[in-house]
Amino acid sequence: MVLFGAGKIGRSFIGQLFSRSGFEIVFVDVYRPVIEALNHYGKYKVVIKDRQEEEIIVHNVRGIHASEKEIIAAEIAGASICAVSVGQQGLPSIIPLLAAGLDLRYRNCPNIPLDIIIAENMRNADTWFRENLGKHLPPGYPFNKLVGLVETSIGKMVPIMTAEDTKNDPLLVFAEAYNTLILDKRAFKNPVPDVKGLAPKDNMKAWVDRKLFIHNLGHAAAAYYSYDADPDLVYLYEGLAIPVVYKKTRLAMEQSALVLMVLYPDEFTEKDLNDHISDLLQRFQNKALGDTIHRVGCDLPRKLSPSDRLVTPIKYAIQHKLPYNYIAQALLLALKFNTTDHEGKMHPEDIRFHKLLEENGREWVLRNICGLKRGEMSI
Repeated sequence: MVLFGAGKIGRSFIGQLFSRSGFEIVFVDVYRPVIEALNHYGKYKVVIKDRQEEEIIVHNVRGIHASEKEIIAAEIAGASICAVSVGQQGLPSIIPLLAAGLDLRYRNCPNIPLDIIIAENMRNADTWFRENLGKHLPPGYPFNKLVGLVETSIGKMVPIMTAEDTKNDPLLVFAEAYNTLILDKRAFKNPVPDVKGLAPKDNMKAWVDRKLFIHNLGHAAAAYYSYDADPDLVYLYEGLAIPVVYKKTRLAMEQSALVLMVLYPDEFTEKDLNDHISDLLQRFQNKALGDTIHRVGCDLPRKLSPSDRLVTPIKYAIQHKLPYNYIAQALLLALKFNTTDHEGKMHPEDIRFHKLLEENGREWVLRNICGLKRGEMSI
């Protein structure tokens, strides 16, 4: 497997799953210390943060720096499968590398397709990849025949690690015990790999929205309700230990679940989604993860954007005349969210956000950042 992104999800989740099922993992990344360490040791450690810690050693790995374009293309040309886990901001930089590899693969082996697992939390990821890869591939390239764009729903949570955590081992990564990769069964051009932990789904759009509307929404709502209850709290589990925070977070998630059931009536039941909400709230309170309110709630322009976790279900709720007051309250509380990390620093995007809010006011932010029309949302 060629895996773009040797970060936390790449190493603790995608690389770990496929390596344990017998795949060699070739990481492509821009961070030289990690690439050099991968090549030096050929393995790395994942520490599962749960009631009882567990250590997993991931073997059969190596790395290539993202600047080595010809080597990367050759690896893609000969790969059995590919995956991407670089974060949305890093995606434009890897598209030319992927396209070069696909082109070389086509010239060497014109009839062997390649599946690309898109391990990113983004709606319509397959459409984005198709459009952008197409700009870099030669005219006449048989995209539909040779490229499988496999969307995923990434539910695994990984905490922020301090410099002290990685001081002696730059490859060390922490993660929770959850280890299921939901992906689009219909998108594969080759057979679905025999990898323990894969959960192929027929209606992938529904499962991408389940992640956004319940997991991501619940995370954000918990952060904003927690900060409102006590701005001095640090950890998410501290906030969710406050009964009113837990109650309102759950109610926001349940309102979003109603939206999902209207959008995908053949995919989800009320029991399924309520069980999922209960499981998530338990995982959110995992003290061993050490997840902070700042990390979960920061980057406000992205998390409050029209296509993200709060505004999207609100818009569908309005359209289908469903209740959304607890989601809307979380969104309005986000406008007051003003946290710093363990070093006392605000997220750069939050600095920009609060400056815009101060200069233009709440209604301007709701219209121009959240994409809500004047009077569209009521609580």
